[in-house]
Amino acid sequence: MTTYTALPIPPAALAELRRTDDSGRPCVPFTADEEAAGSPLRCCLRGARAGERIALVSYAPLRRWAAESGARPGAYDEQGPVFVHAEDCGRPAARPDAYPFDQPGALRTLRRYDAGGRIVGGRLLEIPREPAEGFDKAFAEAFADPDVVLVHVRAVEYGCFQFEVRRPAA
Repeated sequence: MTTYTALPIPPAALAELRRTDDSGRPCVPFTADEEAAGSPLRCCLRGARAGERIALVSYAPLRRWAAESGARPGAYDEQGPVFVHAEDCGRPAARPDAYPFDQPGALRTLRRYDAGGRIVGGRLLEIPREPAEGFDKAFAEAFADPDVVLVHVRAVEYGCFQFEVRRPAA
């Protein structure tokens, strides 16, 4: 059982991204081949399967969270590539025992943000043999700082957004 909830891209944002991404480019779906199979889908938090219709879009997670929360991230706003299903996929299947994209040995950076949308720290995580324990420990460390309200998990190799975790309600 995981302690924190990994959040995918919200449905309203997905609907927009499937038309025009956060760089202003139109969505260009394609059929995943064997090479694209396994690409991390941020809509349902699982790997793509060969034959599925997917798209690579530019996504600005902090900007979208800021619009929802009233934060003003300024220069900390950034965008990057993410894979999503080209059509609605029904959202993630519940995985209370695991975090998405949790391959042991993979490197992740966990960026911590305050209520204003500013980075207030971060941590490199090499996913351990017991991924849920490693993520739980890293999120507990992040939320031990009372200023941290949001953590973005990113892949180190390309800097891609993987998922976010928000401070649990008290």
